[in-house]
Amino acid sequence: MTRTLESSTAKPKGYVTNSNLTLFGIGSAIFPRVLAGLKFPSAINFLHFIAIPLALWSVVTTSRSKDRNQVEISKKLLVSLFLFLIVIIASALLNNAGLINAFLDYMLLAEPFILILTIVCLPMSEEGFQRFRNYILGFAMMNMLFAYVQKYIFHLEKFSGLEDNIKGLFINQGAGHVIGGSVAMTFAVYYFASAKTKPLWFRIVIVFLCFNHIIISDTKQVLLSFIIGYVFFYFMTIKDIGKAIMYLIVAIAGMAAFYWAIYNIEALQPYTTWIRPEIYGPDGEATRLKLATFRIVPTYYHSPLNWWLGLGPGHTVGRLGGWMLDIYWSLLGPLGATKHEASRAVWLAVRDSWLGDQSSMFSPLFGWAGIWGDLGYLGLGTYFYMAYLVWRYVCVIDLSKYLMLTVFSFGLVFSQLEEPGYTLFVAAMIGLGWQDHNAQQKKLKKVDSWQE
Repeated sequence: MTRTLESSTAKPKGYVTNSNLTLFGIGSAIFPRVLAGLKFPSAINFLHFIAIPLALWSVVTTSRSKDRNQVEISKKLLVSLFLFLIVIIASALLNNAGLINAFLDYMLLAEPFILILTIVCLPMSEEGFQRFRNYILGFAMMNMLFAYVQKYIFHLEKFSGLEDNIKGLFINQGAGHVIGGSVAMTFAVYYFASAKTKPLWFRIVIVFLCFNHIIISDTKQVLLSFIIGYVFFYFMTIKDIGKAIMYLIVAIAGMAAFYWAIYNIEALQPYTTWIRPEIYGPDGEATRLKLATFRIVPTYYHSPLNWWLGLGPGHTVGRLGGWMLDIYWSLLGPLGATKHEASRAVWLAVRDSWLGDQSSMFSPLFGWAGIWGDLGYLGLGTYFYMAYLVWRYVCVIDLSKYLMLTVFSFGLVFSQLEEPGYTLFVAAMIGLGWQDHNAQQKKLKKVDSWQE
């Protein structure tokens, strides 16, 4: 039953349960650090790994959708998720990685696609869609509110060692300031583009507040990733040459203005960290450090198959192998988790570089390196296949395509591809974009049929 056929007074049985279960899954990835601060056990951080698959199972087993497009997308995504699982299991077997490693690595990387599939399968009325959307946007508003309280009431950035502690909802998390800033900018872009019923001035205010969030949290890489994502989007969707030239001129002017601003506006001066030409180039320290994973990981290969299946889930520089296993070892060790010397070797390279503590922009522990190191070329290939299906069949509006490209841009910087608080928020935005577009198309077809 689709949103155009379902009445607000006669929802199908189980609809509220599925919708709420999906919201609960998203919330369990966004709020666990707040709950941990309220003395919930640390295992609360893993709750979303159960809640999101459970939501998908509930939706798939109770949905009776007759929408052919919805069914075909669901089948394709399910097959791709299964293929990715096979690659992770094969990598774990080849490298004697723990079963818990395979499960966590799979969920960290595949969970956003599972959520997108869940939202695509959800039957939503107009009322249900708005309710679901309002909850997700409410999560983002709370994240921004927390950041402003941390900055302007508690002044946490003034405490020694807490300069990066403007983290929004992601308190006490190492990269929490980056995750909080990423959620804020995603919210800004989505709200400005989709809240067409709100006054323009109000949407501009929201964008300004979100932009200020990344300034006060000192998350320079967030803005850069959104700029890179826009560049990708621009070249992948270019059609009108005249408009392309105009946008290019505007972009150059904007970059020139930004370059002036970072040297003349105090709040933007941290961006000068990157403007040091001598650290780039083939032998530059930034280049060597950023690509350290690709030099170090192959030295630990014990079989030609490692090129195809990597060193095993959680064994190199993804979020799991980079620090998650260390942080939660008391919980994961007894479950059979395994570590690998390659992770430590890359961390030593970071420690030994004078750029290692300058900015995560220079870090060799970034998303694409992590997937390649853990799962090899087959892992990268199957991950890109899942992404291609979402791009081809779910990203039906430009906004969704842009948001997805920002995620891919983050994959070049740090571990955002494996940060559930961020990736599940973006996945929810993409899923809602598909739901809204699908409903509009059905309305148009219905109007056309009446006119005929």
